[in-house]
Amino acid sequence: MAYVRGTRKGTSSTRTACEDGRVERPDERPDLPRLTPLIVGAAAAIVAIVFLWLVISVRRDQPFAVDLWWHELMDATQTDAGLVLAWIPSHIGGPTVIAIISVAVVATLLILRWWWAAITVAATLAVCILIAAPLARIVGRIRPEDSLAEIVPTAYPSGHVAFAAAFVTVLALLFRHWLWWALGAVWVVWMMWARTYLAAHWLTDIIGGLFLGVAVGLLVWAVVETIRRRRAARPAGETVV
Repeated sequence: MAYVRGTRKGTSSTRTACEDGRVERPDERPDLPRLTPLIVGAAAAIVAIVFLWLVISVRRDQPFAVDLWWHELMDATQTDAGLVLAWIPSHIGGPTVIAIISVAVVATLLILRWWWAAITVAATLAVCILIAAPLARIVGRIRPEDSLAEIVPTAYPSGHVAFAAAFVTVLALLFRHWLWWALGAVWVVWMMWARTYLAAHWLTDIIGGLFLGVAVGLLVWAVVETIRRRRAARPAGETVV
């Protein structure tokens, strides 16, 4: 019977991300306090819920003033080149392509034997889909009449933005390198702009999707990380394999 030495409670790696030029396992990185992601995640969830309440009770069938202002701005600045740039993230963030990307990312993590990272990513994406898609159908908010993309009344929250935000958030938390945060921020902003540039969503739809995605990414990471640390800090210090 083989044994694997566990990690003692309170210990952590002192290396910084990519310090020695190699890609570190996510669970080798210095511990990140779980309280901050929990608080920020809970706050993001509250904001998303508030937006949800406003949309359902006040503006299910019509946009807010800020929605109209932003929609008119996007319409006034539309160009052929802009439409091409807008369709890129919209296609990549569509159900088929994003499913392929998600499976590829999780499979890569499994091949690398980064088990907890794979579990965290898979759980985040699953929870985001299980919340965003049914919620959009339940709310049934209308899209702009001149939408160049989807036309079904499932505008709030933006699934493209929610999924992008959740994906970026959980990867940034796992690998914690400034490059992840920078590229992730660019991708999410690009997605938010694209969805309104194509008139597929109102401004409040993408804001709600952003907060929903961030909340899911933060909270799922915190839950899985808590489970991982507790398993690693078992009193016996050894795990039977």
